[in-house]
Amino acid sequence: MKKILLATVASTVLATGAYAQDINIGVILGFTGPIESLTPDMALGAELAIDEINAAGTLLGGGRTLVSIRADSTCVDSSAAQAAAEALVSSNNVAAIMGADCSGVTGAIANNVAVPNGVVMISPSATSPALSTIEDNNLFFRTAPSDARQGQVLSDVLMDLDVKSVAVTYTNNDYGKGLADAFQSSYEAAGGTVTISAAHEDGKGDYSAEVGALAAAGGEMLAVFGYADQGGAGIIQGSLDTGAFDTFIMGDGMKSQALIDNIGADLNGSIGTQPGSAGEGAKKLAEMLTGIAGTPDGPFTAESYDAAALIALAIQAGGSADRASIAAQVLNVANAPGEQIGVGELAKGLEILANGGEIDYQGASDVELIGPGEAAGSYQEYVVEDGMFKVLRIR
Repeated sequence: MKKILLATVASTVLATGAYAQDINIGVILGFTGPIESLTPDMALGAELAIDEINAAGTLLGGGRTLVSIRADSTCVDSSAAQAAAEALVSSNNVAAIMGADCSGVTGAIANNVAVPNGVVMISPSATSPALSTIEDNNLFFRTAPSDARQGQVLSDVLMDLDVKSVAVTYTNNDYGKGLADAFQSSYEAAGGTVTISAAHEDGKGDYSAEVGALAAAGGEMLAVFGYADQGGAGIIQGSLDTGAFDTFIMGDGMKSQALIDNIGADLNGSIGTQPGSAGEGAKKLAEMLTGIAGTPDGPFTAESYDAAALIALAIQAGGSADRASIAAQVLNVANAPGEQIGVGELAKGLEILANGGEIDYQGASDVELIGPGEAAGSYQEYVVEDGMFKVLRIR
């Protein structure tokens, strides 16, 4: 609460220069909308990194403080997301943006706000393959891997289970369509059959028509590439109520404890994937967030910590909070060569950079940026068991 209050005060007096030592960082996530059960922990992950940097007291020689300024992307309303981002850039003069989250609003913000204003964006969760080719002037990065990779992983999971036919439903946006297409391509190439691939709209009260079409097409399982707080949950509940399907494979947008809490034991045995690692960095971050976050090892929390950390370390590496300087340093601090920096070691990273050294930031998600700011990434394969998500392996 103190941090949010400080951010609010900073934004109101920015023009007076009273907070000249503050460096504003935008944290734009869907605090309302179809993933609102996930974003509070994501924001806390990012702000934990910001707090860690501030506690070190050595950013840009000391006396400079990062301030998190939250904004709501809604996840689905591009106009609202752009307006929120414009306020961050113009009114709050943010040095960089941690976010956004969902792929459609992320692309809209990048194309219409961030890139025209020269502002770096590091998304922890926008996974659409289409974002790999946007004209970003080297300003857009992401710490979660593209769904081109997740589609292959999901296919591998089903093939390992000898599941040879599935029906597919996906939320009707860039994220859902991109993941559904990537999955179908990989699955069919491996010998699987997609009986139907059908979009669903979020926000409906009744999904009986969609469930009926999926059931008519058949399949050993139903693949649900949607959102845990919206249509994806409605499709699963409708399938269970009618007996159309009793086991599901889910993408990362479905991994929320709220989904299990709402559906109950009928979800046991369902499987899925989410970007993530089981390394020491991920474990350490979960420990640091215990008692703070609702789900310390939840989806994209590690990637959010890493995105904010990369912004702060890029500021230090360039010796400036200038937007262009930050953009020029992100890849330098994210990749080799340099001394590896993990979770809880941001003060060490600041010191090395201040002394003219190089770092290779690993963080909580084993960060490695490839190509146009893409995360190489790994995936957790999970199963729902006894009312909890249990990680089976890392792929």
